[in-house]
This record gives sequence, C-alpha cells and structure tokens, in this order.
Amino acid sequence: MEKLAMGKLQVEWFKPLENGKKFQDVEFQFNPTELSYDKSAQIAEITIPGLDSPLQQFIRGNSEKLSLELFFDETDSGMGQNATSVTKRTDLFYQLIKIESERHAPPICTFYWNEAFPGSSVGKKAATTNANQPSAGSSTDAGNERRNGFRCIVESVKQKFTFFSPEGIPLRATLTVGLREYKTLKDQLDQLNKQSPDRTQSHVLQSGDTLSGVAGQFYQHPGDWRFIADANAIEDPRRLTAGSFLTIPPTQ
Repeated sequence: MEKLAMGKLQVEWFKPLENGKKFQDVEFQFNPTELSYDKSAQIAEITIPGLDSPLQQFIRGNSEKLSLELFFDETDSGMGQNATSVTKRTDLFYQLIKIESERHAPPICTFYWNEAFPGSSVGKKAATTNANQPSAGSSTDAGNERRNGFRCIVESVKQKFTFFSPEGIPLRATLTVGLREYKTLKDQLDQLNKQSPDRTQSHVLQSGDTLSGVAGQFYQHPGDWRFIADANAIEDPRRLTAGSFLTIPPTQ
C-alpha cells in the first residue's frame, strides 16, 4: 500500500514549550479525495440615477477558509487492555481551538502540505507552447501574495469516534478541522504593495463618507484628505453629496 503524503500544522505558541521552542509541528497522513478553499470579495453596488445598472465597487476581501478531513487509526498498536487511545493524537488538534492564557486567544497555525500548495503559482507567468508568443493575461503583479502554506487560526474542530476497544477505548476517529485565514495588517500591506498613490483614480461617494476616510482608503493616511479636496474644488469637506464622483489624485 502506497504511503500517504504527510501534512502538518505548525503551531506558534505564545509561551515557549518545555524544550524552549515556540513552534510545534503536528503531523498527519493526508491524501484527500477533495480539498476546498473558500475565498470571496465584498462588492457594493452603487446606484446612480439614470444608469442602466449599478456601479460595482470593491470594498474588501473576506477571510479565506479551509476545511480538512482527517482520519486517525490506532488499531495497529493493539485492541486489548493496553490499546492506545486515538485521543492522544486527536487532542493535539482539539487543543488548537482552546485559549492560551497569555495570548487570550487560540494559537496561530500554518498548514503545510507539499510543493504544489494551492497559491504557490500566484503571480507567475503561465507557460506557453510557443516561445515566440506571450501568454495571454500573464502577470507578476500578484507575486507578493504567493504562498507555500496557509497561515490561519483553527475555527472549529468536529470529532467523530467510530471504533472502540472492548474496554471502550476509542481507536478510530475522523476529524473535521475548520481553518480561517490569519493575516496581520502589516502582512497585508506588504503583500498588496498598493501603488494607488502614484496615479489618478476615481471614487463614488456613499452616504456617511468623509474625505479623511476616503484618503485613508486610497492613501493609507487620512491626513492627506486635502489632496482630494483641492482636486475636486471642495471648499467645505463637511458637505459631501452621496453619488458624486471624486477624483483621487496622486500624492506625489
């Protein structure tokens, strides 16, 4: 029987372990029949009177989610009174949803699998069959978002024990582990590497918008709202009309 590929969750503990290390590798045999990632973007529809359809405006991305189906079997080590409980392995995952007293939250993890990890080719130019013809749509603009692992927090752990020894020791289990993407603000800004301040853009004002809020969205600095006010001849920044178009100029 062919040996299953190994997957692992690298756990980043706030408090060092007994060996003085803050990272712990939790390995498991992993050869799924299917693997689903769920990533979406939040889009707002801006209604403008007289247009055939509303404008689509990107608001933000949503956290990506991944669900792992894991199977554990301890029957090979015996099924008698000295049988090894499968909980010794499943508890390693169950503890990842528990709160660390120092962090006040569950630990941060990274799921690794193999070199062909989904997302490892983001930003790479597609291969071509003819060296003289460029790839359609090939780009490296998203290269900073390439990944070889999935940094996350464990959102849910569903345990199902399916086989027991005569003494009631659980020997087989199936775990459904839900993972939610984890990125700090610095991680996201470094990955996106936004270039918007060096070119003119446009923005449709929504109810409740402020110039400082728009400046924060496009420049990452709310104090730069005067660039927008000057470019749009706005004398009173407190009087903004929802549905109006704003020109977002470069800051340099």
